[in-house]
Amino acid sequence: MITSATTLKDLSILKEKGLKILAENLTPVELINFIRLFSNGEGDFTKERQNMDITREEFLAYAKQKGEL
Repeated sequence: MITSATTLKDLSILKEKGLKILAENLTPVELINFIRLFSNGEGDFTKERQNMDITREEFLAYAKQKGEL
């Protein structure tokens, strides 16, 4: 059980570090699939999806930057 603001801050930092490590070592698709393993599926995906759309060119640039292409 989380009992203090300090603990919340520590958990936030831990989450950030963990996601950074995963992003550095997984492909974008692997990272998304890994996160989905622990997702509760909340919110309205249809509305959120519209805000997350990226172009094919943006995705390819990201993949090239990560050395996936």
